[in-house]
Amino acid sequence: MTVKTAPKQAPKSPKRTPRQPPKKRGFLRRYWWAFAAAPFVLLFLLLATLLFVYSRLDLPATPPPLQTTYILDRDGNVLGTFHASVDRTIIPFNQMPETLRDAVIAAEDQGFYNHSGIDPLGIARAAWNDLIAHEVVQGGSTITMQLVKNVYAGHYETDRKTGQTTYVIPPRTFTQKVREALLAMKLERTYTKDEILAKYLNTIYFGHGAYGVEAAAEAYWGIHASELNMIRSATLAGLISNPGLFDPIDHPADARIRRNYVLDRMAALGTITPERAAQLKFQDVRTHPSDGNLSFPAKLGYFLDYTKRDLIAKYGEAQVFGGGLKVTTGLDPRMQVAAEEAVAARLNTPGDPQAAVVAIDPATGEVRAMYGGSNWQKSQVNLATGDGGTGRQAGSAFKPFTLTAAMEDRVSLNSRWYGPGTITIQDPRCYTNGKPWTLSNASDEESGTFSLATATAYSVNTVFAQVASLVGPDAVAEVAHRMGIRSKLQPVCSITLGTQAVTPLEMTNGYATLAARGVRRWATPVHVVRDASGHVLDRTTSGRGKQVLATNDADLVTYALENVIRYGTGTAASIGRPTAGKTGTAQDYVDAWFCGYVPRLATCVWVGYPEGEIPLENVEGYSAVFGGTLPALIWHDFMLKATERMPVQDFTTPSFDGYTVGAPTPPPPPSPSPTEIPTPTPSPTPSPSPTPSPLPSPTESLPPSPTLLPTPSPS
Repeated sequence: MTVKTAPKQAPKSPKRTPRQPPKKRGFLRRYWWAFAAAPFVLLFLLLATLLFVYSRLDLPATPPPLQTTYILDRDGNVLGTFHASVDRTIIPFNQMPETLRDAVIAAEDQGFYNHSGIDPLGIARAAWNDLIAHEVVQGGSTITMQLVKNVYAGHYETDRKTGQTTYVIPPRTFTQKVREALLAMKLERTYTKDEILAKYLNTIYFGHGAYGVEAAAEAYWGIHASELNMIRSATLAGLISNPGLFDPIDHPADARIRRNYVLDRMAALGTITPERAAQLKFQDVRTHPSDGNLSFPAKLGYFLDYTKRDLIAKYGEAQVFGGGLKVTTGLDPRMQVAAEEAVAARLNTPGDPQAAVVAIDPATGEVRAMYGGSNWQKSQVNLATGDGGTGRQAGSAFKPFTLTAAMEDRVSLNSRWYGPGTITIQDPRCYTNGKPWTLSNASDEESGTFSLATATAYSVNTVFAQVASLVGPDAVAEVAHRMGIRSKLQPVCSITLGTQAVTPLEMTNGYATLAARGVRRWATPVHVVRDASGHVLDRTTSGRGKQVLATNDADLVTYALENVIRYGTGTAASIGRPTAGKTGTAQDYVDAWFCGYVPRLATCVWVGYPEGEIPLENVEGYSAVFGGTLPALIWHDFMLKATERMPVQDFTTPSFDGYTVGAPTPPPPPSPSPTEIPTPTPSPTPSPSPTPSPLPSPTESLPPSPTLLPTPSPS
């Protein structure tokens, strides 16, 4: 069967669309290449500019090396040094243990051996944080950049007045950071990586006055840097970012946290295993410091540590430990020896309490002698300055401040006061625990009617409680601060009995104000400070004093305090020349004092146990130690030698006119009015007995007269 198929048809040609006119391309499409190239052109120009600056940039001169600071006595003899010489000891790279290098790189710059001086990612991260904060808050510094900042980025400035040249690190601006980055790149082209790391480890500050790893190892462990182990290396590496916060001596807990962070970073970098890092974390941060940045005989340790603290407060650690200062102090070598010998002669039995002695020149405020403890190597707590909260109750040695406030209120030394053995003060300002204040005298024999002068001589507590109530405890505290007490004082009536903690240094300062007839000169260890070039930075002069008391008020207090030594509680302190002073004994005999002065020297002696709250009983033949016993005897022995080259000088005789508050009414003539205040007569130097003698019963020559305050009923 035949099948017919339809004939094939030719395919139709597609219908052609009419040609459209070409569209005009937009501006951006036409010049896209220019916009794409613009960032590269700007980057090229920026790089060209930086390369031009880089080609012109030279490494600046480095600052002068650290220099030793010398401490001299007033005669020019070297007392000791602050070890700038140790702090600037340069050691070669091969004496820096590998553990230390690894720890520092882990803590400060993990890419140190891979970058060319700058860390672009670190800089970008820091720049972003700075941009958000609108100020420089974070550094992207590599080790090389830190070296540049500390050694090369600053400039020299010369003070026009003193001529002193100092190295100044400029503010941390964005421009300065760019300059430092370029200098870092230049440094990388000039030195090898190991040379840069060695320079860094020889100059970076590790705290405690230690610049460089050699000084740091000596300061914290008394060893050489080559002897550092892994745990100590990590501790030092952790110090670099904040030497004050991560100091293992002052802040061991913070130092341990930072050290463990460094160990974690080392484990992350593979320089130690995680197991080793975990094992090391359990070890405590232990230090075994030597004298570190101090070098001096042990017996002078307390005074030189006091000097160091004073200098650091004024000039900073960097200048004190590396500035090559020449410091002439006010220390008199004869007086210093006299203080040491006076204490040793009276307290020489094992188990005896400690003592502190401070002597100040009232004309300048310079400390002439300081005995802060018997063994600096054993204890660095300076009992003379109150280190470690070692301020002590002054007892009745504080009464001169109350007496001074009374003189300012025009109270007469002849005013008569009833001083029973026990008294209750009803003044609400004197309440204790919401109740009237009741107190007693130290001895039952101290009772009767007294003039204010005689009450001072015999240290009658019940009279001085009334005086404090009269003038106001706030006035007593204010006068004490004005005269030289820096410790915080609560304005309560018991302040007059010395119940609040003060230090021998500030007590001596207060008594020196009386010796200077009301001129306060703050205590200072320094006479003159010179920089490394010999230019004077500071000098103590008598003109620095401030008249804080009326001269006659001060003279009246001195007049009353002379009686303490003539016939009162302080007769053991007599040295055969005009002297004034006051005994002090704290509650339960835990502290005993004698403070006194001649016109040219003020001295305080404290005796007690450093632990505090231990009664001074059965000491050197005394059943109980009062201010008029061992402290007065030590004061006597010291002042006898300290004043042997001083001419005998009288105190200024005060005027009694105008001091009328509470003054007795003189009897009518022809009956003569006996002299209330005993006429000064020189008394020979006593030969103290090993056991204290009881005070004589006070008697008054004046007939009974109305008391200044209502007579209280003994309770």
